[in-house]
Amino acid sequence: MSQAEPGDEVVNMLISEAVKVLGNSYAPYSGVHVASAILGSNGRIYRGVNVENSSYGLTICAERSAVSAMITDGERKPLIVAIATDLEKPIPPCGACRQVIAEFNPDAWIVMYSVKSGERIIVSLRDLFPSPFKLSVEQSG
Repeated sequence: MSQAEPGDEVVNMLISEAVKVLGNSYAPYSGVHVASAILGSNGRIYRGVNVENSSYGLTICAERSAVSAMITDGERKPLIVAIATDLEKPIPPCGACRQVIAEFNPDAWIVMYSVKSGERIIVSLRDLFPSPFKLSVEQSG
C-alpha cells in the first residue's frame, strides 16, 4: 500500500535538514557534494553525507549513510528520503541506494533538491525503482 505524497511542510523541513550538513560532505575526487535527511516512521530525522575514498568502490553515498544512522538508532522504516546536492540540477539516488532504501520501505518517497537552482523533484521510490531485488525466504513452521 502506497503512502500519500508528503506535504510541503515536511518536504521543506527535510530539505533544510539535508542542506544543514551538505558542507560536511567529503568529495575531494568528484567535487559532487550530497547530503540526505530521512524521516523515519518513528518521527525522527536521520542525516548523512557522501564520503568519498581514493579507492572509488569504498565511497559511501549520503543516502546509505543516513540509512545506516537510522538503523543504528533502531528504526527500520524510512518514510521520506531527501537528497540535497550542490549541482545545478537535483540528482536521484544511485541504484545501490535505491536497493538499500527499498530493503526497508519500497513505498518511500524520494525528494531531490539542488541548492544552486532551488529546483526540487518529488517521486515515489516505486516509480524510480519498480522492481527491487528481493529474496523470497519461506519460513517453516
